[in-house]
Amino acid sequence: MADSDGEFVGDVSDDELADHGAGGAHGTRSKGKDGAKGKSGNRKARWEDIQRSWEEVGEAADGSISLGALLEAEKRRRLLRDTTPLQRGIIRHLMLVLDMSFAMADKDLLPTRYLLTITYAVEFVREYFEQNPISQMGIVGMRDGIAVRVSDMSGNPAEHIERLRVWAEEQEPQGNPSLQNALEMCRGALFHTPTHGTREVLIIYGALLSSDPGDIHDTITSLIADHIRVSVVGLSAQVAICKELCSRTNDGDEGNYAVALHEQHFRELFLAVTTPPVTRTAEQNNASLLMMGFPSRVLASKDHVSLCACHNRPSREGYSCTRCRTKVCRLPAECPVCGLTLILSTHLARSYHHLFPLRGWVEVPWAEAARSTSCFSCQAAFPAVPSKASRLKGKGSSIGVGGEDGQVVPPLLPDATKGVSESGRYACQVCGNHFCIDCDVYAHEIIHNCPGCQSDTRALNASMGEGPDVAAAIANGSAMEIDS
Repeated sequence: MADSDGEFVGDVSDDELADHGAGGAHGTRSKGKDGAKGKSGNRKARWEDIQRSWEEVGEAADGSISLGALLEAEKRRRLLRDTTPLQRGIIRHLMLVLDMSFAMADKDLLPTRYLLTITYAVEFVREYFEQNPISQMGIVGMRDGIAVRVSDMSGNPAEHIERLRVWAEEQEPQGNPSLQNALEMCRGALFHTPTHGTREVLIIYGALLSSDPGDIHDTITSLIADHIRVSVVGLSAQVAICKELCSRTNDGDEGNYAVALHEQHFRELFLAVTTPPVTRTAEQNNASLLMMGFPSRVLASKDHVSLCACHNRPSREGYSCTRCRTKVCRLPAECPVCGLTLILSTHLARSYHHLFPLRGWVEVPWAEAARSTSCFSCQAAFPAVPSKASRLKGKGSSIGVGGEDGQVVPPLLPDATKGVSESGRYACQVCGNHFCIDCDVYAHEIIHNCPGCQSDTRALNASMGEGPDVAAAIANGSAMEIDS
């Protein structure tokens, strides 16, 4: 390209040409001290030397916060929830409604709304049956103005995941969604479920319209009469009918309707439904007996292969129904012959952690951090306890705002710093042991038990004679239970 002086200037942009013509000097690229060169031998432009400061987050000399502390605050934020024991329904019946209309083809959530929703739905199915092993669920889709059944109501997660993957490969989002048709199909699937269990509907809604054949307010009234709760996760914007639907079916509580801001927020809203809701109806509050079977595993020889009653497939392994001796291939399941609920004792025990949640662990200040040098669970080394003089030196400086006893508070926003321990230690309120943030998250979200409390042998030592008073109390308590 020729400039105004008739000379040729190669490998320059239009902005540089303007500066070149105005200044009257050739080679207007940035002239650094070291004379940085590009691929073509010319000096690099100013815009080529971009420094992405967000990729180099670290603790500077002035004590600014590091990226690790931000990640720790994000982990801790998820654990700061109410752990008050409430009566919840551990036997759940949930219908998952997925929007498969034209709105799910948008790419604001990568790769597309539809593919991301299917991916998160597979994770939701696994987590749902992991947290609620004796519950059931079904999946419904909305497309072309009608409701389509993706999978029937069952307690087998493998069937739901298989059907979701088939739909992701064979079907594309198209047509308009019909919220009323989907709710009517869910109401028909939940109408016959027993009253001692919960009836829930989770809708992933990406459109801003609904093509309904009738009055959707009549459908909402029917849902309230059948005690069906509806939760909605929006992907576009807040819709008035969705807000009214969630509010009326949840006794005025609007917390069951939220709009996803980004992919991570969408995943958190999706997986938050795995926690059972609080019981509100009189039928659920009343005590009721439910007959269940705990079958034993059966392993036949190679020459004795039989068909399972649930899938009609030949197999050597399975479980025999305790009532009619029918063979099923996996648990939990409902006997296809007699209808008895078949589970394992571990499934029932795993459902009770929602009723008795693990109490939150408290932050350990520097004044009490000297009691531990490593995590009680994973034995990871804790940060060394600084001297009191160094803590007082940082008090009131640019590192943070000084707290009590010379504690240093990182300069974070109040929402981000809430619950973050300055010493990296978190103490159980029962056993008093110190744990790291990773063990804190693992204990509250995966195992739902404290490793320190589970390894406490003081009660065992008392019963063996080291504590006669405690042993006598245990014996008296056992005798009272036997007499009653």
